[in-house]
Amino acid sequence: MRDVPIIPMGEDPGSPDAAGDPPSRPWQTARRLSSTGGVGRYADAAERFLASAGFERAPWLAVVFAAGITAWFVLPEQWQWIAALAAGVGLALGAVAVWPHGSAADETRANLRLALVACGMIFALGVGTVWTRSAIVGTVPIARPGVILIEGRVLAREDQPAERRLRLTLAMRDAEAGVARKVRVNVPFDALGPEGPPAGLAEGAVVRLRARLMPPASPMLPGAYDFARAAWFQGLSATGSMVGPLVVVEPDPAGDGLASLQRALAGHIKAQVSGSPGAIAAAFASGDRGGISDADDTAMRDSGLTHLLSISGLHVSAVIAAAYFAVMRLLALWPALALRVRLPIVAAATGALVGVGYTLVTGAEVPTVRSCVAALLVLGALVLGREALSLRMVAVAAGFVLLLWPESAIGPSFQMSFAAVLAIIALSNSAPVKAFLAPREEPWWQRIARRTVMLFVTGVVIELALMPVVLFHFHRAGMYGALANVVAIPLVTFVSMPLIALALLADLVGAGAPFWWLVERSLALLLGIAHFTAGQAGAVQLMPQISGLSVALFAAGGLWLGLWRGRIRLAGLVPVSLASVLVAFNPIPDLLIAGDRQQVGITMTGVDGEPRLISLRDSRSSYTRDNLMELAGVGAVPVPLADWPGARCSSAFCTLTIRRGGRDWELLLGRGRERVEERALAAACARADIVVSERFLPRSCRPRWLKADRRYHAQSGGLAIDLGSERITTVAEGQGSHGWWRVEEDPFGKPRPEGPASARPGQTAP
Repeated sequence: MRDVPIIPMGEDPGSPDAAGDPPSRPWQTARRLSSTGGVGRYADAAERFLASAGFERAPWLAVVFAAGITAWFVLPEQWQWIAALAAGVGLALGAVAVWPHGSAADETRANLRLALVACGMIFALGVGTVWTRSAIVGTVPIARPGVILIEGRVLAREDQPAERRLRLTLAMRDAEAGVARKVRVNVPFDALGPEGPPAGLAEGAVVRLRARLMPPASPMLPGAYDFARAAWFQGLSATGSMVGPLVVVEPDPAGDGLASLQRALAGHIKAQVSGSPGAIAAAFASGDRGGISDADDTAMRDSGLTHLLSISGLHVSAVIAAAYFAVMRLLALWPALALRVRLPIVAAATGALVGVGYTLVTGAEVPTVRSCVAALLVLGALVLGREALSLRMVAVAAGFVLLLWPESAIGPSFQMSFAAVLAIIALSNSAPVKAFLAPREEPWWQRIARRTVMLFVTGVVIELALMPVVLFHFHRAGMYGALANVVAIPLVTFVSMPLIALALLADLVGAGAPFWWLVERSLALLLGIAHFTAGQAGAVQLMPQISGLSVALFAAGGLWLGLWRGRIRLAGLVPVSLASVLVAFNPIPDLLIAGDRQQVGITMTGVDGEPRLISLRDSRSSYTRDNLMELAGVGAVPVPLADWPGARCSSAFCTLTIRRGGRDWELLLGRGRERVEERALAAACARADIVVSERFLPRSCRPRWLKADRRYHAQSGGLAIDLGSERITTVAEGQGSHGWWRVEEDPFGKPRPEGPASARPGQTAP
């Protein structure tokens, strides 16, 4: 029987026809559809699904909040941010309008109505939170590079002996612009002299130096690291290097502090344990990673063990757990106290204090704070007798971090940490795992073997969960990380870190030497595992930039697998499988053109049939070389273009013909600033399909397809070109109105040339 709407006094109810068509009023149409039409059927199905699938609101609200933050980064223009806010609020208001309070639909579809209202408002809150954060902390970078005299206060000092430098973050006054600025300056050890850093150079000191500063760099290629965006949320206006002497005008007024304690602790550990093991031990105890060499850092990364070097969940959890169980066991030896005091509360309070102290001593970085918050929630759950590790706890920790640092939602640290925790919880709550780990009568060796197998399975699941995140952000992944972590994680958690703590305690009475020897042996074993794993064939997989669609499918499928319960969670394998297929057929760019126009990478096939990367210049910068190799998906060292068969190079230009998409492409690549007669240049451009130059080229230079000179790059940034599909991907795509993106000024005041000879950035070229 059809529901009859209640019509307020004074309203015209309309005149439904004999067939029972709905009235003409919009609100009546919405009410009718919600109760009897297609919307009602779908709503009933959704309500039944939510009621039967064990729906938990908190995790999904955290996901929707992160989605709102991500939408702000993905959408380039301000009107789109406003539209996203309006869409979230509109969804909530629409749910209230369709199922108002007190109606029959409200009673039967309460879960669905509440879910839509909450999700809409939380999504809008996410967009508004990151937009507000950007407006508050974002700082406009300096207009152009230059050498200036700086007198500023030290905000942070970071020792980097492996790079033979100090890194100072300074607060200064820009006299020319009349504004306060925050800048980061690298101070080479060679400039400090044999005495090293001057006395009093610490946080709070005032220093004077001359530095060569430049604006924070945008990504050199599409998919590369966006330092300009990171600097924007850190409030940095410029970065650079010191030239000349460093003078301490006013020493640190406090003379001591957490930062000084951190450096002193790291120095003490390095004095006890020399070499690479000492640098790793200092990183575990104080968060100081500056002493880790590039070779060791690369080995840890390629073996899937680099997460051990960042003070995060593993380290904080180990420290808090050790304090918790130590206090519990020691106080339990005192029967009079154990009978009068709830020992779990005392142990939890002690663990919380130790965890907070460890977080502060190690620098209180965002990953450490996030891990500390999560660990404190676990302690609270233990005290209250609740489940210690749950999806709700993860959601609360994620929401706390995103409220304070919403920009972390698009960072690899946040994504990897919560992806790993979500994978662990989902795996441990699954029925097969619960049956496998259920208590039973069995010999001790079978119980240990069962736990070992579970540890390996957990490592594999975590590696699979992290693989899309790692490939998207770093374009390379260690393929044997699960095997290495089976040994490395217990080694660090149960051997190295307890030994470091015992050694520091024993040093109070001068008896720490035996413990430090054991620390050195254990960390030497860790480094040996890393170098051995990274040195195996196929240990590292390189991957060009994967598409946003692939990332979205991986995220949707992973969240579905992790947040639902029962067999319905297996539906998440569908988007994950589709994303895997897309990644497997991910195209490799034919040309990579850096944003500075000085480096061009061309993917070719060598005589052995293996892919090779040809570089326009033999770059000495490992950063540039690594970016080209990773984004091209090529592991071999690039070959200079001048040494490639078929290339013809002069002091000004190189030419090369490559075949892609069933046709030959003629490339004309600038490699110098020597003056070229305009008529000869115009003739060379006319014979070329693509011209690349770091200079401004005259209008007479008209290639057949693309002219990527300085004027073009000022608008587009770095380029990745797929010649087969004639697709140009630019850094400028997605940057839009975000504050950290700056278009390079054209000194001639001329607009970028348009027409058939120029491809527009971010579009398929004509």
